[in-house]
Amino acid sequence: MDTILDALQEGRLFELPENDKQHSLQFLAHIIEAFPHIPPGIDIVGNILNREKATNTALGKGWACPHARADFEEDLMCVVGWSPTGIEYGAQDSKKVSIIIMYFVPANQRNHFLREISIITKILISAPEITKIDSITNLNGVRNYLLDLISGTKGTEGSDTRAKMIKLQAKSTLPTQPIGDLSSLIIEPLTIIVTPGLKATVLTQNADLLSLFQETDEIAKQIEVEGSYQNSIWRIMLRHTITYQGNNLLYECIAVSDTRTVSIKK
Repeated sequence: MDTILDALQEGRLFELPENDKQHSLQFLAHIIEAFPHIPPGIDIVGNILNREKATNTALGKGWACPHARADFEEDLMCVVGWSPTGIEYGAQDSKKVSIIIMYFVPANQRNHFLREISIITKILISAPEITKIDSITNLNGVRNYLLDLISGTKGTEGSDTRAKMIKLQAKSTLPTQPIGDLSSLIIEPLTIIVTPGLKATVLTQNADLLSLFQETDEIAKQIEVEGSYQNSIWRIMLRHTITYQGNNLLYECIAVSDTRTVSIKK
């Protein structure tokens, strides 16, 4: 898998909803947490934010490359975020970041990750049109721009990349894989407050999610016991549990739905 190209080809390029650094990193990390390959209990958001506190991941020229690691074997995973206005990222060159390439690096993929970073570094050093991103106004334009940059890299990586782009174009005619097109995903943060003897309180900005929880307490109970809940529309995953005095519990969750599934159900 050539991860940058996979992300661009399979709909894992997203326009970031705001220009706040932490919120943008959380947004992309939540998307990775929704991948079906991710084992339960891995806190990608926390991993990303803690690593960012220790080391700023801005690469310069408006790009950043945060990543999280985990000790299990799987494919290298990647999502790409684009900020139209740029994000104050604390880069050494003081330039706002427009492109965030976020990786999740399983233990068996560290060499692959280093090769990906090598390609990105080569782009930033040698690409003549690296500043063109500032004039692009839509997501499809960003996607084409990034594909051109990657295919234009010189040397072994460049020829290898072009070959893989051809394969990816052919692959797009095949049935979508589980980690394929994620552009139709709805991703919502969700907080559940459980007080002994009382009905669970749910904090969410999504009306459908709120209605789902108002129908029954069984969802909160299942999340408490199994760490997740899934019906035909929503998949809800537990990220953190905080225990307060009086056995009060707070569950921080992420809820994921696919708009294509929702439209079919309606």
